[in-house]
Formats: sequence, structure tokens, C-alpha cells
Amino acid sequence: MGVISKITQVTHNAFLNFFELETIRKNGTPGKYFLASRAEDVDGLEIRRGTTRADGVTVYVLCGEKKDHVLLIRQFRWPVGAYVYEFPAGLVESGEDYYEAAIREVYEETGLVLTPVHADPMYTKPYYMTDGMTDEACAFVYGYGEGDIRNQHLEVTEEIEVVLADRDEVRRILKEERVAGNAALQLMHFLHDSEPFGFLKEEK
Repeated sequence: MGVISKITQVTHNAFLNFFELETIRKNGTPGKYFLASRAEDVDGLEIRRGTTRADGVTVYVLCGEKKDHVLLIRQFRWPVGAYVYEFPAGLVESGEDYYEAAIREVYEETGLVLTPVHADPMYTKPYYMTDGMTDEACAFVYGYGEGDIRNQHLEVTEEIEVVLADRDEVRRILKEERVAGNAALQLMHFLHDSEPFGFLKEEK
């Protein structure tokens, strides 16, 4: 296994920073690696903490009387210069658990009230998003949405359209649109599972 000999913080931003790692590879030769992180400083990196935390939360929401529509947002993303279909998501604020963050984010982005489904931690715990470039990890929350769609709580930096998609629309989106990876995988199951949240039920 390689060794990290030094970590240098390259940027000092509010929500995302860049770090340079000086490494010793498994064959003993020196190398460099670069990572992006939600950490504010070197001590906040998972490399230093040694534990995984929920930097953010992603929320899979079913809506409608028959729970046969999925809540999506179509959000403009600067890194790809285009709109991307995603689940509601956001950063977990200080003092929040990720269920609280999920309720807040769904309301802020869509106006809907989320009733979470409390599932086994193996379905909800923080998982890495793109571990080749970042230590960011996001928890997953599942639930049901009710209310009227509104967007008056959006920040000026957010360009979001709210979409309630049935299976036909989900099929079209997967075929024709840009879709975030973690949402795409769940949407593929949504297309074919008669009970979309059936996998959350505890196995005996």
C-alpha cells in the first residue's frame, strides 16, 4: 500500500477545496496525487479523520396517491455546462443529521414536505461519490413527498426545475437526457420494480 508523506492545501474556499498529496508508491517511488474535498483544511480530510462522514445527502422521493411518480430536479451544472437530471440533494449543515438535511433540502428545492422512510443503515449510510478525485461522501434518504411544488426558497446560485416523472418519462429521461449517476441507478430500478422501496424492507 502507498504512503502519504505530505498534504498541502492549495485553495481556501467555503464549500470545496483542492489538496496536493506527496506520496510514496507501493514500489517505493515518489509521486503526487490531487484531490478535491468539502474539508475546510487538512485536518478535515478523511485521510486525517480516519472516519467517513456525510458531507451531503441525496434524497429519493416518491409522490402521488399511488406513489408512482419520482421527484427529480433538472439543475444547471457548471462543470458540464448543461442541465442535469438529479435527485434533490445538498450539503449537511453543522448540527444536522442527514434525515434533517434531507427534509430541509427537499423543501428548499421543491416546496414539498418529505416524510422519510427509516431504513437499515446499509441503505442510508454515507457512500463515496467519486473516490478517485474526492473524499466527499453522501448519505441516502428515501421517503414520500406531499404538498405543492414551489421554488421561492432557491438560492440565487441555483437554477432548478422540479419534475414529477412517471415511468414513461423516466424511460425518456434515461434515454435522452444527462442524468446524475446515483440517480440513474435508482431510476433504472424504479422502471422495473413494482414496489420501488421494496428493497428497503429488512430481510429476516
